[in-house]
Amino acid sequence: MAREQILVVEDDEDIQELIRYNLAQAGYRVAVAGTGEEGLKAARAKKPDLILLDIMLPGMDGLEVCRILSAQNDTRHIPIIMVTAKGEEADVVTGLQMGADDYITKPFSPRVLLARIKVVLRRQGREDEAGGEQPLKAGDIHIHPGRREVHVKNKLVDLTFTEFGILHFLARHPGWVYTREQIVDAVHGEDYPVTDRSIDVQMVSLRRKLGAAGDALETVRGVGYRFKE
Repeated sequence: MAREQILVVEDDEDIQELIRYNLAQAGYRVAVAGTGEEGLKAARAKKPDLILLDIMLPGMDGLEVCRILSAQNDTRHIPIIMVTAKGEEADVVTGLQMGADDYITKPFSPRVLLARIKVVLRRQGREDEAGGEQPLKAGDIHIHPGRREVHVKNKLVDLTFTEFGILHFLARHPGWVYTREQIVDAVHGEDYPVTDRSIDVQMVSLRRKLGAAGDALETVRGVGYRFKE
């Protein structure tokens, strides 16, 4: 049985209880919060293994909570799955840009939610096991799998879990062109539901954060992306 702790930040008590019950049945330890402020406090105190974060919250909304958590050293490592009732692409794009690792749209089935959680936690476990991999140098970009750190000209670059996974995967195979679907499979696992737009957003964010070094990430029209040789 899973024993990871998941923090659920959701203001609707019925939905909160539904999620809490299904997560507990699946063996997870569950903490709940009803507002953005409570979610921030709980995340800092409990350091959960994953956060389910509703976008529409009273007071501080989920996007702001995500931005703050992703910017702070003691919480930036915690994967975040955004939950939105709107189903609008703008919300999804903004959440990913703020540092979220995934999203799910209401209404959703408990089985789909649990599957998403397992994928994100499994990916995090694979990244933890990467501690034995040797650091990788590609031009001005230095990637340290064990510490999950990226430096450009000795300056630390703040990347999300997904951004790091994409960069590390492409940098390990310079010159090879990969479709969006292949990148998703490598970073998230096979049969993972995601839109092409989500990968494009991650690439735009990666290039921006890498600055001039971001030119190493090339778009191959009609195919996908590659890391320059």
